[in-house]
Amino acid sequence: MTRLVPLHGGQLQQIAEAFGIPVSDILDFSANINPEGPPAAVVSTLRESLDDPSVLTHYPEIGESALRNAIARYTGVSSENIAVANGFVPLLESALCALSIRECLLPVPAFVEYRRTLARARVGAISHVLTPESGFSYDIDALLSGSHDAVLLANPQNPSGILCGRDVLLELTAKAAGRNIYILLDEAFIDYCPQSSLTQEINRFSNLIVLRSVTKFFGIPGLRVAYAVANSNASVALQEATAPWSITTLASRAVCAALSDKEYSNHSRMLNQDRRARLRKNLEALALCTESSAANFLLFRLPPYLDADEFWKRMILDHQIVLRQCANYDGLPDGYLRAAVRNDQENARLVEALAQTLARWNAKQ
Repeated sequence: MTRLVPLHGGQLQQIAEAFGIPVSDILDFSANINPEGPPAAVVSTLRESLDDPSVLTHYPEIGESALRNAIARYTGVSSENIAVANGFVPLLESALCALSIRECLLPVPAFVEYRRTLARARVGAISHVLTPESGFSYDIDALLSGSHDAVLLANPQNPSGILCGRDVLLELTAKAAGRNIYILLDEAFIDYCPQSSLTQEINRFSNLIVLRSVTKFFGIPGLRVAYAVANSNASVALQEATAPWSITTLASRAVCAALSDKEYSNHSRMLNQDRRARLRKNLEALALCTESSAANFLLFRLPPYLDADEFWKRMILDHQIVLRQCANYDGLPDGYLRAAVRNDQENARLVEALAQTLARWNAKQ
């Protein structure tokens, strides 16, 4: 049988095959993708681009100047400070190579590809466990204690969604600079709280590399685009360490269109904030302890008498709803599941399914 619990969210074909359910019947809460779908300009740009045969017959621009300029306008930095690639993982690999990182501190729980990428790059990984009791908070002195030359961390965190204050991260980065430690900051979900981004600080700190994704917030995970923001020397080094032509012309044009749609961005943030608050309130009404997320997902913990793996399976079999099973998050205690924030109707369906599953389980006690 296919591996039952996927390594990542959003693996619907794998789930469908494992449980004998048509993909079309599955409601996916495991992938943190904007439920509004892509901006309208993305779809129209792709259609118009396909009317031009040269989009397919010519190589993409190797310097990706149009894409980098669009990102520069979106983030408010110079295009010289931007490196691009077809996803977060290739950019992280490039950073580890370009900066000659030897040993990296890894606060956990964290995105599972962090450790896998460090292993492929032959970079030593040192786990630093963040606990629910501490609110998954970052302790500056603890993060900088040791012989490592880099710290890889996220804001907001994944899977908790916890947002660390700018002041804390700025203090961390400043102290790390004094110890020749790089800060590799993953801001994959910062578009939901852009005021907390450190992209504006990259010329102030030569040891700061900010890694960001386009595809989650703009609902286009099928188009693999991510970018790094760093001082000009570091961004050039990152781009030189990245394989050429890693982003297709179609993906580049679509992302340029997405980044220019300010109305979509503002509307998405407002909707997510309201929907997330309602969903969290409803989850807590079911006695499910949730974390205070700033992203488009909620991490919650089941009562201790429930088996998270069995609960996850029952949600699929009984309700065709896929949650993110969090057992493969290093350092996270047992019993956690994560749910994306979708639209109100879908969120209501999730809450009802959770209530029914909890009621059946409680009836057995």
